Amino acid sequence: MNTKNLVILALLAGIGVVLHTIMPASLSIKPDMMLAMMFLGILLVPEIKSVMLMAIVTGILTALTTAFPGGQIPNLIDKPITALVFFGLFLALKKFRYSIISVGILTAVGTLVSGTVFLTAAYFIVGLPGPFTAIFAVGVLPAIVINTVVMVIVYPVAQSIFKRTKISSGSVIQK
Repeated sequence: MNTKNLVILALLAGIGVVLHTIMPASLSIKPDMMLAMMFLGILLVPEIKSVMLMAIVTGILTALTTAFPGGQIPNLIDKPITALVFFGLFLALKKFRYSIISVGILTAVGTLVSGTVFLTAAYFIVGLPGPFTAIFAVGVLPAIVINTVVMVIVYPVAQSIFKRTKISSGSVIQK
């Protein structure tokens, strides 16, 4: 893991925490914009060490900024599981992993996994402030749409920057 990749992951985590902090909450849950930055970090630096580092940092930062009552522990559980599922699906795609359609689908599935794991963990650890389906509909479904749209817009820009500046160890340039 080189220093340039660590700096990129740190910048993405910083952007994600700002987005997560300013996102308004409804029914004590807010769409998790931090996920989009975690997914972008995984796509740009697809190494297991980087994936786990980004998952742990994202979990901690999201836990610190959550509006969900008792949502700290569910965030710490959710992010590593989501990152590993996302990374596994990313690796399984092989030929199509860098297409914008694949990135959008991966983001939607990753956000779905994250929301489901978070709400399930919260249900068993602290309880939910309302029915599971209502909280899922108000928090997770909008997050799927928002994160997918953000990723479809931001990923090509980030990929272009990486290609032109040769920041990474070649991970993004593999096509």
